[in-house]
Order: sequence, then structure tokens, then C-alpha cells
Amino acid sequence: MAAAEAQPLLGRDRGGGQATSGATTSQELCINQAVVFIEDAIKYRSIYHRMDAGSLWLYRWYYSNLCQRVLGFTIFLILALAFVEFPSSFTRTADVRYRSQPWQPPCGLTETIEALCMLVFLVDLSVKGYLVGQAQLQENLWLLSYFVVLVVSMVDWIISLSLACGEPLRVRRLLRPFFLLQNSSMMKKTLKCIRWSLPEMASVGLLLTIHLCLFTIFGMLLFSIGEKDETQNKERLAYFRNLPEALTSLLILLTTSNNPDVMIPAYIQNRAYALFFISFTLIGSLFLMNLLTAIIYNQFRGYLMKSLQTSLFRRRLGARAAYEVLVSTAGLAGATPEAVGVNPENFLRVLQKTQLHSDHKQAIMQKVHSYEGRPMLADEFQKLFDEVDKGVIKEHPPMPQYQSPFLQSAQFIFSHHYFDYLGNLIALGNLVSICVFLVLDSNLMPGERDDFALGILDHVFVLYYLLEVLLKVFALGLRGYLSYRSNVFDGLLTIVLLVLEISALAVYRLPNSRWYVITENLGTPPKQ
Repeated sequence: MAAAEAQPLLGRDRGGGQATSGATTSQELCINQAVVFIEDAIKYRSIYHRMDAGSLWLYRWYYSNLCQRVLGFTIFLILALAFVEFPSSFTRTADVRYRSQPWQPPCGLTETIEALCMLVFLVDLSVKGYLVGQAQLQENLWLLSYFVVLVVSMVDWIISLSLACGEPLRVRRLLRPFFLLQNSSMMKKTLKCIRWSLPEMASVGLLLTIHLCLFTIFGMLLFSIGEKDETQNKERLAYFRNLPEALTSLLILLTTSNNPDVMIPAYIQNRAYALFFISFTLIGSLFLMNLLTAIIYNQFRGYLMKSLQTSLFRRRLGARAAYEVLVSTAGLAGATPEAVGVNPENFLRVLQKTQLHSDHKQAIMQKVHSYEGRPMLADEFQKLFDEVDKGVIKEHPPMPQYQSPFLQSAQFIFSHHYFDYLGNLIALGNLVSICVFLVLDSNLMPGERDDFALGILDHVFVLYYLLEVLLKVFALGLRGYLSYRSNVFDGLLTIVLLVLEISALAVYRLPNSRWYVITENLGTPPKQ
């Protein structure tokens, strides 16, 4: 595997293609190659792809955020067609009493969407096949399967249109999940791990099958019915009437917690029958099923370690490839042989073009500046990419400075995390009050409920939420307040609640006509 990964780097003839071009063009090509290698290293992608100037542009365009989002939306769209295609039950309500007829799209509408999606998939396959080359394309089973699925889907799509959408079976619907599998590296790894686990899982499955068959035979013999006691003993008729039903009963007992349904009828007849079910459960559930779980866990753990090793190998190989390319630019620029290593200025040019998070890019730049312009060796170059795996600590904007001691004390109080705890406690009290009023008025119709107290509480809570937001803005500053995601969520929720309360006041006004119960108890007539 290592040889296959490193083949493009080791077998790539950089000098032959650059001899006919100028030094500037060759250096720019090397810079672009280093950019692609670094992006491959960061994303744990293979470097086995074309490296000429046109292919580099196509490669970066294909893995750009816009292109990948379009591909992801296309996969979502073709999978979402199942909600509207016949026989869909997607209606406004799930109640069969009030369910209306589902909307039936006209013939050709979903087929047009499918055609557009398959066109995107065809472009996706063509670009992938061109970038990896014909030799790698013929060895890649996923790309070959991608081609077969597209061909079958297109043939089935043509048949569907020729029959005016009246075909009884659409094969392409069964193949749609493949597009999601093909585009997800995590699902590919999961399927590969399951394939590797099948031999050991099959051996345990064989033991489970033998276990079920033996206890099925024992159960049918143990709970058999003679001619004399057929009217008294009903166990075999209940769960052991014949071999298929007995096997099904024990399979349910093994895989679910259905012990009382199967065991109690026999236990009522004879307490000793419980030993049969206890032995079956101990051997099947506590030994064989745990053995199967241990095998699956061990296989996934081993594959996870191997996957991490592969990712680390790709990271180091991509970084090494970028290093070799950048070192070759020193010879093109006329550097002396003693200056072995990567020029920091060239690497900074590469880093500016690389698609990388701004925080990680800034951390790498700071580390590069620490070398003070001297060439970076291979080990130092590799260590630069350790910054990508480090978590970035986000620094919040500084709090405003107040001269007054009173304002400073207030700022300390309202910026403390205990003030957040108080807000959470008030929100919990708001939720509890709503639940209490709903329970108290559960026996009343909506028109008979008195919402005066609950309405007053809602106004009080909303005013507190608004006051809390203003105090936090005072203590942290506007930028500091918005730098916390929880504060942004609280602020948006407070604005929504405030708008709803103002709308309610505008509609019902004060005093509310529903307060007549309170006013009559006070002895004053309601205002008209």
C-alpha cells in the first residue's frame, strides 16, 4: 500500500516537463503542486493523481467547497425523491381517518430531477476517472461499481420514460443509496471493516444456529404432548407446535427480552422447566452473543487503528511530497547547494493559496516566522502540520474598561459565570410555572381557562430576559457578548419572545377582556 501511495511522488518526472518552460513558469507549477500536496495531507487524501497544470486546477476545483456542496445536495435530492414518488404516503397527517390522498407528481417531473442528478454523477465519475488515470481507474472497485450503477440507472430511466412511468419495478431506486456510500469515506471504511469481520462473525453465527437447533429439538421433546394429557398440557401448542414455530420462539427469546411470554406457560406447569430456559439464556445470550459483540468490537478497534495509521501515512507522505517539490524550487531559483531545505518565503506563498482554516493557517505562519528566514529541514517541515491537529483556543474580545468603582463592581458581577447560573435557574422556573398551570387547567376547555396569572408571569420573565441581555452587553461589550454562541442563542430567543409579547399586547391590549373573573371577584364590573 505504501508503494502504491508513493508511486506518483517517486515516479513523477518533474524535470522533463519543466525544461521546456521558463524558470518562472516552472517555479509556479511547483508552488501549485506543493499546494495540492499540502491540501491532500491535511484532508488525508491520496496523492495518486495527475500533477500537470490543467489537472491541478481541475483537482482543486473538484475538491472546492462549492463543488462538494453541490455534489452533496445532489445526493440528498435523489434520496429525497422517495418521499414524493409513488407509492408515497407522505401526507399532512398520519391519522388514517383524516388522511388525504398523497400528491402524485406528473410523469416526467421526478424523472427530470433524476436525469439532472445522474448528469451530475456522470460528471463526478468522469472527473475522478480522469484525475486518477486509467490504470488506477481499472483497479478501483468503487469507481467501477459507480460506473455500473450509473449505466443500470440510466437504462432503467429510459425504460421508465418509454413505458410512460407505468413500469411495475424501478431498479434504480434500489441503487440510490450507493451514491451516498460512494461519496462517504466513513461508510466505505465501515463496509470494509464489516467485510473483514464476516469470517469470524460467520463462525459465531454457526455456533448460534447449532445452539438454536439443539434447544429447539430439546424443547419439542421436553414439551411434547401425549394422547392422555393433550387437554391439560398446552405448552407445545403455544410455542412448540412444530419446528418452524419452536425455532422462531427461541430466536425471539434469544434476541429480545421476551422471556415471560415463552417461559411462563411452561413454568406454570412445572418449575423444573425453568432450567431449560435458564440454560438456553446463559449459553446463548451471556456467552455466544457476548462473544459476537467482542468479535465485532475487536475487529472495529483493529480497523480503526489501521485507518489511523493509513491517515497518518497519507499526512506524512503528502507533507514529504510538498517538501520535495519546494526543495526543487531552490535549484530553479539558483540557490547554492549548501542551502538545503525549504525557503520560508516560498512556503508562505504556498500557505496563502492553501484551503485551510484561518486559525490553523495563522498558527503555522507564526511557527514559520520563528525560523527567522533560514531554510527548514524535512523534520521541521513535517512538524509544521502538527498545528492542524491542535485545538484552537478562541480568544474573546476584551471587556470594556470603566473608571467608576460602582460600574467596575457591576461589571464583575454580571460577567461572572454565577450570573449565567442564575439565568438558567430563572428559565427553569419559567418552564416549571408553565407546566404547573397546564396541569391545573388540564380539565378545562381553552375558552374556560383564566390566563391572567400566567400572562403576568410571562411578561415578568420576558422583561428579566431582556434585562439579562442588556446587563451582559454592559459587562462584556457588544463584541464580547456576540463572541459566545450561548449568548447569541439567548439574545435571539429573547428578541423572539419580546416580539411575541408585544404582538399579544397589541392584539388583546390592557386590561384583557378575559380578566372578568378577577374583576368580578373584586366587586367591580368589567370595562367594555
